[in-house]
Amino acid sequence: MVDILVLGATGYTGRLIARYLNAHPERSSFTFGIAGRSKSKLASLKQELNLGDSVQVFHVDVTKQSDVDEVVKATKVVINTVGPYWRWGTPVVKACAEQGKHYVDLAGEQHWIQDIIIELDYLASKTHAIIVPASGFDSVPSDLAVHLSNKTLKALSGSDTDIEESVSAFKLAGTISGGTVQSILSAVTEVPREKMRIAMLDHALSTALKGPRSPPPKLWYTLPFSYPTIYGGLFMMASGNKAIVQRSWGLNENRSTNPETVSQDARIHAYGPKFKYTEFMVMPGKLSSIMLSLGLALSMVCLLIPPFRWLFTKLMPQSGEGPTERQLKDGYFHLTNVTSSVASPSKPQTHVRTVVHGQGDPGYLLTSIMIAESALAILLSHSELPQAAQEGGVLTPSTALGDVLLKRLESTGRFTFESEVIIRGDETND
Repeated sequence: MVDILVLGATGYTGRLIARYLNAHPERSSFTFGIAGRSKSKLASLKQELNLGDSVQVFHVDVTKQSDVDEVVKATKVVINTVGPYWRWGTPVVKACAEQGKHYVDLAGEQHWIQDIIIELDYLASKTHAIIVPASGFDSVPSDLAVHLSNKTLKALSGSDTDIEESVSAFKLAGTISGGTVQSILSAVTEVPREKMRIAMLDHALSTALKGPRSPPPKLWYTLPFSYPTIYGGLFMMASGNKAIVQRSWGLNENRSTNPETVSQDARIHAYGPKFKYTEFMVMPGKLSSIMLSLGLALSMVCLLIPPFRWLFTKLMPQSGEGPTERQLKDGYFHLTNVTSSVASPSKPQTHVRTVVHGQGDPGYLLTSIMIAESALAILLSHSELPQAAQEGGVLTPSTALGDVLLKRLESTGRFTFESEVIIRGDETND
């Protein structure tokens, strides 16, 4: 039995996770194992990272449910890096939900996340299994930024304060991962079009609750209370991140309105019935923002055409490939979120700015840290997690891990979180 199992450890991101866990300051507080399909690659990885005899090796074929069931029995928390998740992920989540084991992954595939919510959320809640998809750059920064903005807003204006709008602007330097490329191709070539359409609808991952309709996509965006004006265009990850944030909204809203779960704590975490969320990629100006949006839209259309899709696969990183050590360290992301409350006759509208910064390649180095710390939060700080995590189910980073994860990320020295009330005239040029 091991505390944490890294499934897909021989892939590029899996190796980073194993390396991070092995050198972790709390290493003496947990055990972990590595799992994969190739015995020779697992042996090479163990030798390359000098993992030692305490790190167990598990041979598993994720296409065989019996293999997956057996390996899940041998751990408490599964870190699953084997994608595309639409293709390989469901048997792992199923085994965890059935056995009451905890689970985190890097899925940005909202069509697949919708499937596991429908199929396995109820079962996981009955076995108290904590299932947290999207525990990397998809979608921890977005989800925690809104979580923190909501806390700041309520600390100033009271627990009955609702959010009207929340906008996140991303700046980043990094590389797209081979796994992300494979997930995109899987969505285009394997997932039925109607299923993709339904999964892309507003609040598709929420509970039965439906919030207000999101603003339609724009050719360019601006960040409120920014001077000079911060412009941006469509962000490739925005749809998946928004879906996770909206699920957080739905889970929190349900807890705050359900007679069986309503409490002061539930009300503090709720965003309110008028909540809307948008995010975009920062660009130097309006024209470059428009060009980015048009280029992204054109790229998605081209992926539907086989010759262009073939070219895309040749130009993009392959599974198992990744950046150099220098590129891993030099990357970064910088997220600025502006969240505004609902105004009322007795309470003027309040605005909060939350800034999240991560130093390191977002899709690789920082993702490996985020998912590892998510697993450690569940393992080492289970009693401190939000009430939703105590009950289990298919959750989100903020609803399952919340402040525990935020503090753990800060303690790594690679992440900073700042949140403040915006005073009129207090513009930012972040």
